[in-house]
Amino acid sequence: MSVEVERKFVCNADTPKTLEENGAVCVGQRQFQDQYFDTPDFSLTLRDMWLRKRQGCWELKCPTITTATRSEEISGEQPKEAALCTRYKEIISLPEIQLRVKEVLNGDGEMACQEKEDESWLSKLNLACFAKFTTVRRSFVLEEEGVQIDLDQADFGYHVGEIEVLVSEEEDVQSALEKIAKTARKLGLTGDQRIQGKMDVYLQRYCPEHYAKLLSAHIL
Repeated sequence: MSVEVERKFVCNADTPKTLEENGAVCVGQRQFQDQYFDTPDFSLTLRDMWLRKRQGCWELKCPTITTATRSEEISGEQPKEAALCTRYKEIISLPEIQLRVKEVLNGDGEMACQEKEDESWLSKLNLACFAKFTTVRRSFVLEEEGVQIDLDQADFGYHVGEIEVLVSEEEDVQSALEKIAKTARKLGLTGDQRIQGKMDVYLQRYCPEHYAKLLSAHIL
């Protein structure tokens, strides 16, 4: 299980040139569709858990932040570099995803390992798709820093950049934060406010009730 540490930033038409001038190498462009699932009362996302199906593959993003760290986030006591980033564990094994989700939702009965194509487990746990959108992503790497930079264009008209480092252990998160901060300085990124991600903007535009509940719970 890996931990994804990520900082979002505002990008524009000049961003690819800026990246290349700072030694980043473009490693390709791809398009993918994301579908996100939750219960009608938002049981997963109100716990900052994000169940996603991307191009036929299931992923579950779970928070690594402790209650104490969440309190520091809300009160503004975190170091600035850390406050600008998100940290999630990424689970990609379908049986493990089903087990984690079932534990959270207190699902009854045995959840047999299902094939990727068999989605009957969703209805058994009262899960339904609440967001669906397509993204065109252009990716760059800064090998020296060990970071990946993605420039995303969502089909609902939102553009955002992401500086990402994957680490294998939570103990390595501080090192990832330092790499991201160094890359941000290289790119001339300024500002001390988190930039909205694609999901934030999607929910704000199309699911305002869901968005309001997540804001109240300090998830977004």
